[in-house]
Amino acid sequence: MSEPAPPRRIGKRLLRLAAILAAVLLVLLLVAGWLLQPQRAGGFLLKQVGSSLGLQITASAIDYRLRGTPQLVLHDVVALRPGDAKALLRTERVFVSLPWRTLRTRGNDLTVQRVELDAPVLDLPALQRWLPTRPPSAETRIPTVVDGLLIVRGRIDNDDWWIEGLSIDVPSLNPERLLRARVRGRYSAPPMSIPADLAIAIAHPRRLLAGAPTGVAGIGTLTVANADWQVPAQVFLSGPLRLGRDSALMKPARLGIDARYRSPSTDLPFRLGLHGPMAFNSATWRFVPVQVFLDGDGAIPDASARGSVSVGKRLVLHLDGRIAAWPETWPTLPAPLSASTSPMPFAVDYKGSIDFADIAALELQREATRFDARFRLPKVLAWLDDIATGTPLPPLQGSLSTPRIDIAGAVLEGVEIELDDSGTPPQAD
Repeated sequence: MSEPAPPRRIGKRLLRLAAILAAVLLVLLLVAGWLLQPQRAGGFLLKQVGSSLGLQITASAIDYRLRGTPQLVLHDVVALRPGDAKALLRTERVFVSLPWRTLRTRGNDLTVQRVELDAPVLDLPALQRWLPTRPPSAETRIPTVVDGLLIVRGRIDNDDWWIEGLSIDVPSLNPERLLRARVRGRYSAPPMSIPADLAIAIAHPRRLLAGAPTGVAGIGTLTVANADWQVPAQVFLSGPLRLGRDSALMKPARLGIDARYRSPSTDLPFRLGLHGPMAFNSATWRFVPVQVFLDGDGAIPDASARGSVSVGKRLVLHLDGRIAAWPETWPTLPAPLSASTSPMPFAVDYKGSIDFADIAALELQREATRFDARFRLPKVLAWLDDIATGTPLPPLQGSLSTPRIDIAGAVLEGVEIELDDSGTPPQAD
């Protein structure tokens, strides 16, 4: 049986234990005092996050709530790349609520209760300057957000366009499950604006963030408009989407549009379908190659075509296809052209503003008759709408060649007609 420790040794052990307990208690008191000063704690947190991202992140006020589910509220947050004159991101308020288990595991269990952003403003040029400078990091993780993500009164600014009134509502987020979101906002690039309200679904968020293709679908409404006309539309888009560092590819994409072209004197319904790979980079959407299907009513014909379409600051397209039949509302063709029922091959080229206000080129053929023209689509649509009371001559520049035309009992052979949009009669040879 061992002898008991001498009283002096026991006393030393007790003193050492008391010192350790006192030190631990002091540390706990300091930590508690630090947590009870949210400005200091939040400032440290923002400094750590900013350092990991290569940004300076500040907030005018920081509030904590530790009772129940911990909450952090930041006011007037500014994220700035060092040396940059323009903030990358500003937001009036950031709210984050996360369970204690996320804090206890130091983020190994990446669960967040809820996230809210009020009036965030993202500067796209500043974002593009920052992206190449991002520090190398491990794989980006997607948190589980139990009660959802909400963004209200958001804005994205670019040099010559912006998105305002942006709201994003994600009821819940799990990186392994279907994500549903509601997105609303208005794209403006004067003189054009496009308000949109879309419901979006992403099959597998983690695969998308990892750069692997995953199914994405969107459905909703948007309206393309300027001061003189508007095109309200129901839209549907689906396909496997792959994200790159600064790009996106959906291959193939299926885009359906059910719309109406409206102006003070025109109301033309049509349906448009596009099928093919859709790529996004350098602020431009590209369908190359693309199949296009047009189902029109009234003055808009039924047609199908193949080619390319690019939509960004400007609209660029080249299409080769066939018009199924001459629309009944178009001017009646003279014989023998009017007797033909064969489809009409066509080619159209355009490079200009997204509202088709610039000049487009058209080649149209029916059997041995050939028509080459240059036109501005809004003027042609206005002419078609007023054809009953206006001039019978379309606002076109071009030429028509045909082996034969029958007019008022006369037969003209080897006809060539030059058209201009000045309102003067055509010149025939």
